[in-house]
Amino acid sequence: MKCDRHNTPVRRQQKISPALSRQIIRHLLTWFSKNARDLPWRRTRDPYAIWVSEIMLQQTQVATVIPYWIRWMTALPTLANLADAPQDRVLKLWEGLGYYNRARNLQGAAKMIVNEYNARFPESFAALLELPGIGRYTAGAICSIAYDQPTPVLDGNVVRILTRIFGIGGNPKEKVTNTQLWSLAEGLVQTAARIRLSCSHLNQSLMELGALICTPHHPSCDVCPVRRHCVAKRDDRTGELPNLGPRIKSTARNFFALIIERDGQFLVRQREAGAVNAGLWEFPNAELPRATLTNSRSIRAVAKSQFHIAITKPNPLFQIRRSVTRYHDTIEVLRASITSKNALREKPWRWLNLDELNAIALSGAHRKILKRLKDGANAAHCF
Repeated sequence: MKCDRHNTPVRRQQKISPALSRQIIRHLLTWFSKNARDLPWRRTRDPYAIWVSEIMLQQTQVATVIPYWIRWMTALPTLANLADAPQDRVLKLWEGLGYYNRARNLQGAAKMIVNEYNARFPESFAALLELPGIGRYTAGAICSIAYDQPTPVLDGNVVRILTRIFGIGGNPKEKVTNTQLWSLAEGLVQTAARIRLSCSHLNQSLMELGALICTPHHPSCDVCPVRRHCVAKRDDRTGELPNLGPRIKSTARNFFALIIERDGQFLVRQREAGAVNAGLWEFPNAELPRATLTNSRSIRAVAKSQFHIAITKPNPLFQIRRSVTRYHDTIEVLRASITSKNALREKPWRWLNLDELNAIALSGAHRKILKRLKDGANAAHCF
C-alpha cells in the first residue's frame, strides 16, 4: 500500500455507498438548518446577486465581502445597471477587494447576458461557463444555490472536507485527485436531488462546515455533524489533510512611489488597458532593486526615463507593505517636486486634489498612500 510523507497509508478511494451518502447529506442539512450564518446573499434567490457574492468571495473573507456586496447591490441592483455602468464606477465599488479582473469580468459577463440573453440570467451550467470569469465552481454554485440544480461545487472548504471525510491523501491540485474530488462532490449533490433534498442547502452546508468547523488548522471535530464518518478524525490525520504539497516560497519585491504636489494637487496617472490593475489610478511608481531605493540618482533617472518627468532630489516619507499572492512588496514613499513646468507631459498624468483622489479608484497600496496624505491635519502642510 502506498504511503504518504508521514508513512501513513493512503487509502484508495472506494465508491461511496448510497446509504453512506444519504447519512452524510442528512447530517449536513440538519446541521446547516441550525447553524447557517445569516449572510445577506442568502436572503435571495436572485442569480445576479448570488453571482456577485460568489465572485467577491474568491480570495476574500466573508466579513470583508459583506459591506462590499451591500454597497454593490445598492448601487448596481440589476444586471442592466452593471452592464451600463462606467468602468470607473465599477472599479470604485470594487476598490479594496483586489484582483480587479474579477470586477472587469463581472461587467463583461453582464454585457454579454444583456446582449445575448435579453438581460435574463442564464439557467444552464454550460451557458454560464461561456461567460468571462465563470469557471466550473462558480457555475455550479450559481446553478445549485439560485436554481437548486444538482451541480457540484469544489472550493477550498469543500476540498478540505472531502479529503478528510474520505481520507484522500493525494494532492487536490493534481489531476487524478482533483477529478476524484469533483466526482465525490457530484455524487453527493446528485444523491440529494434523487431523494428530493435541497441541492442548494447541501452545497452551502459543505462550504459553511469548512468555514466554521472543518477549518484548516484547528478543526472542531467534536461538534462536527459528520465526525462519525470522517476517516481523518478516526485515523488522527486532520493535520495532514488536505495534502497541498510544499508551500511556494514568497518573493520579496521593492518599489518606490513619488508624492509630487503642486498647489494642493497631486500627480497621478491611470493604468492603461491590458496592464496589471488596468483602469486604476496610482501615484508615479516603479520597481527597483532594494539597494537602489535610497539612491536618489537612480530614482530621478527612472522618473526621467519611465515617467518623462524631471524631479528634485526625493525625500523619504513613509513605507507601505502589501502581500499579493506569493509576493511580499515594500513600497518606499518619497516626496519630490517637478523641476520645471516643461518637464511634464500632460498625458497620461493628471493633477488631482485630495477630494478628487478620494472619488477615483486606486489600487490597495495607493489607497493606503492617499489615506496617509488625508491623515495630515492640513493637506498643504502635511509634510
